[in-house]
Amino acid sequence: MDRVRNFINGEWTGSATKEYGDIWCPATGEKIGEVPYSTADDVDKAVRAARDAFWEWRCTPPMTRARYFFKLKQLLEESFEDIARVLVREEGKTLDESRGEVRRMIENVEHATGVTTMMAGYNLEDIAQGIDCTAERQPVGVFGVIGPFNFPAMVPWWFLPYAVVSGNTFIVKPSEQVPMTQTRIFEAVEECGFPEGVVNMVHGSRDVVNAMLRHPGINGLSFVGQSTTARYIYRTCAETGKRVQALGGAKNHLIVMPDADLDKGLPSILTSFYGCAGERCLSGSVLVAVGDVYEKLKERFVAASRAIKVGDGLQEGVQMGPLVSGKHMEKVLGYIEKGVQEGAKLILDGRGVKVDGYPGGFYVGPTIFDAVDPSMTIASEEIFGPVVSIVRARDLDEALKLIDGSEYGNAACLYTTSGAAARQFKYRAGAAMLGINIGIAAPMAYFPFGGMKGSFYGDLKGHGREIFQFYTDTKVVIQRW
Repeated sequence: MDRVRNFINGEWTGSATKEYGDIWCPATGEKIGEVPYSTADDVDKAVRAARDAFWEWRCTPPMTRARYFFKLKQLLEESFEDIARVLVREEGKTLDESRGEVRRMIENVEHATGVTTMMAGYNLEDIAQGIDCTAERQPVGVFGVIGPFNFPAMVPWWFLPYAVVSGNTFIVKPSEQVPMTQTRIFEAVEECGFPEGVVNMVHGSRDVVNAMLRHPGINGLSFVGQSTTARYIYRTCAETGKRVQALGGAKNHLIVMPDADLDKGLPSILTSFYGCAGERCLSGSVLVAVGDVYEKLKERFVAASRAIKVGDGLQEGVQMGPLVSGKHMEKVLGYIEKGVQEGAKLILDGRGVKVDGYPGGFYVGPTIFDAVDPSMTIASEEIFGPVVSIVRARDLDEALKLIDGSEYGNAACLYTTSGAAARQFKYRAGAAMLGINIGIAAPMAYFPFGGMKGSFYGDLKGHGREIFQFYTDTKVVIQRW
C-alpha cells in the first residue's frame, strides 16, 4: 500500500498530519494508497524553501534555467510509459488517453525552453532628446498550482515549466484524489537536479488550498476545477493581492449542421462526448442537431455509442474507462435520474453497466437523453460524465443562442462543410476555444488555454505566449546619460 509524500526543498518528506485520505483504483474499486492531508505548517515549509531559493534562481541566466528542462524532457520520455500506467491505475483513463495526456505534458516542457525569446523585453531610443526607454521582463517570486483530478499529469505542467524557466520558484498541490501520478513525475524532477527549493510539492485537501491562498509568501496561483471553486479562488487571491488564473467548468455544445459529413465527423463526435469518460472540461455535453440532420444524426450516434466498450483502461480494446471515484459516480447517476424526472427521454441508459471481472469498479456507460429542453438541469449544469443531451435547433442562429445562453464559455464545436457557416460560428460563438469539424478544441502548448464567462476567472490564460506575462513583471527603465 503506497503512502505518498511531499517533496520540499529537494527532499521527500512526510507530513506532520495525522489525517490521511484514501486513493482508489477506479477500475476495481479497491484502495491502492493513502495521501496525507497536509497542514498549513507543511505549506509554510514549502513556501519558505521556495523563497529562500528564489534569488539565486532568479539570477541564473535564462538559458541555463532552460537546460534543466532539456534534461527533464529526456527523463520524462524515459519514464513515459510508467507515468501513463500510474495515471490509468488511479484516474481510470484508457492507456491511449493517458499516453496522450503525458505527451501534452511533455510538450509544455518543450515549449518552455523557448524562454530566451518569449521572455525578451523591448526598447526604444530617444523617447525624448537623449532619453532612452527599456521594458524588461523580470520574475516575480513564488507561484503555485492547485491541480484537478481529471488530468493529474498534464494540468500542473501547463504552469510549472513556464513559471520556473522564467526565474520563479514553484509549489504543486495535486488533487488528493489522484496524487500518485504527480509523485511519479516528481521522481524525474528529483533526478533532474533542480536546486533545492525551486520545485516543491505538497499533498492535501482544503486546508492546503486555503493555506496557499492566504500565505503572504506566495505571489500567484493557478487553478483548474469547478467554477464555484474557481470563483472562490479568484476572489480570495484578489483579497490577498495575488496574481491568479482560475479555470472553471464547462457545458460544451457540439453543433451539427445538415450539410455535415457524418462519415468523417462521427468518430471525433464520439470521442468528444465519451473520451476520458466525459471527465474533461473540453468534452461535448450538448449535441445540437440543426434542421433535418436530427433523425440521421440521432440514429447513427446512438448506434455508435451503444457499441463503445467500457472497462479497465489497461485492457486491450477498451474505449472508455470508469469514473474517478464512487462519489463522483453517484453524482453522475444523480444527474441521470434528474433528467428522467424532468421529462427528458432516456434513449440509451448507462446505469448498471457490467464489466466482467470488475464488479466494484466505478462504471457508467454511455448515456443519451433525447427531447431535452435547454432549460433542463442536464442541459445547463456541468455533469462531468458520459451523459449526452440531444437538443434540436431550427438553424445556426438558434444553435448559437444556446451557447450564448449558457453560463459557461469554455469550448464549442461545429460540424459543417460550409465555409460561410464556419465563419459565422467563429465570429459569434460565445466560447473561447472553438473546433470546426473537430470535437475536442484542445490548444497545443504554444497557444493559450482557457475559457470565458463562468469558465475562466482572470486575465491571462494557461500556456501559450501569454503565460510568460503572468509569471513576469514588466519593469520600465527610462535613462539619460
